[in-house]
Amino acid sequence: ELQAARDYANAIVETVWEPLIVLDDNLQVVTANRSFYQMFEVTQTQIEGQPLDQLGNGQWNIPGLRSQLEVILHNNIQLQDFEVEHTFEQIGQKTMLLNARQISTTGNGQLILLAIVDITELKQTEVERAQLLHQAQIDRTMAEEANLAKDVFLSILSHELRNPLTAMLGWSRLLRSGKLSVEQSQRGLEVIDRSATTQNQLIGDLLDVSSITNGKLRLNVQLIDLIPVIEAAIETVAFAAKAKNIQIYTQLDLAPDRIFGDSTRLQQVLWNLLGNAIKFTEPGGEITVKLLMVKAVAPPAVAYAQIQVIDNGNGIAPEFLPQVFDRFLQADSSSTRSYNGLGLGLTIVRHLVELHGGNIIAASQVGVGSTFTISLPLANHTPNQLALLPTVQAANGSTAPDTLNLTGIHVLIVDDEADIRALAAMSLEQYGAIVTATSSVTEALQTLQTHPREYNVLLSDIGM
Repeated sequence: ELQAARDYANAIVETVWEPLIVLDDNLQVVTANRSFYQMFEVTQTQIEGQPLDQLGNGQWNIPGLRSQLEVILHNNIQLQDFEVEHTFEQIGQKTMLLNARQISTTGNGQLILLAIVDITELKQTEVERAQLLHQAQIDRTMAEEANLAKDVFLSILSHELRNPLTAMLGWSRLLRSGKLSVEQSQRGLEVIDRSATTQNQLIGDLLDVSSITNGKLRLNVQLIDLIPVIEAAIETVAFAAKAKNIQIYTQLDLAPDRIFGDSTRLQQVLWNLLGNAIKFTEPGGEITVKLLMVKAVAPPAVAYAQIQVIDNGNGIAPEFLPQVFDRFLQADSSSTRSYNGLGLGLTIVRHLVELHGGNIIAASQVGVGSTFTISLPLANHTPNQLALLPTVQAANGSTAPDTLNLTGIHVLIVDDEADIRALAAMSLEQYGAIVTATSSVTEALQTLQTHPREYNVLLSDIGM
């Protein structure tokens, strides 16, 4: 009967899928089941009679385990779900739940049955789930912040577009009334022109950001000198600087090193930076533009042009400085803010600089001023992908509008907007062009077929 009971118990132990091991009162291995041998890749002869904490070069010498097993021996209590994480020589990192209890014997000694559950994959799944949940929370927070930023941006956009539009509509109605003096009419035309220019710049920034988002912003690259580019940008903002009595100083390295770049886009970069510097500098302040050719001697032999725009203005708050180049973000986005603009200029600046293979960084201290530093690779250090961009050669000269002569030039205009079509026709006819204006593609094609080889130029709305 005793043997039958023993065989019955052994059959159960061998059938159980969980690894089981039996220890005596000295915590030496008496036996183990097949699952234990398979999981830990050991044999019966390797473990039987060996102290548990000496198995496999001390792999079972797990902190806290021996003391827990001794408590079971002395107090006859059970060990429930004791979690251990340990690295084993044969099977690597494992996380296990240990359950143990005393078992009765016919002799005087005490035995411990130790059951092991491998929860490594379960714990890994829990960790991954927690990470995914954490990332989802971060993504949701970022999405909410982005939506809020866009809402604020749309509010600012509406405000910025409405102001010049209101001025243009108001003055145009006054001009049409015919009740203004010559001086008042001239002032009204100046306001309309200035407001239209402002609105055109705002829309240009929006279109540039859209092109950046869609990856469609391209450069017309040629070999250029930076000094004329810098001087042209300074000339563009000179009137605004003079209006605030702000002096612009230059320190330009006259070295002949040139870069591959788009001079128009680089001017846009610089007048954006200069415009911001003027906007955030108090009247009577100073702005300095520096150009330095930097050539590293130690490998890698990097050579680049460094442009700095330095002002002694209000400066940028330290909490906003890391976000100064981000879209839809402004340090002051309130409806009562002191400065106009959409806050897209620096986003466009960074992208244009990066398209040139360079980088831009901002440094600032509140109440002291800001410094924006642009680094652009010199021509012989320009990345191959930049050098392979489509190039447009600069014209040798330009014709002043007052001397432009289009006499005898036949132009076919295609535009579905009547006002734009009339404006284009009137502008060209002032210089002697013979203009035919059409409102659709079908009408334009019919005109071309009716008068073959008559037209020198086709001027079309890009969307058509």
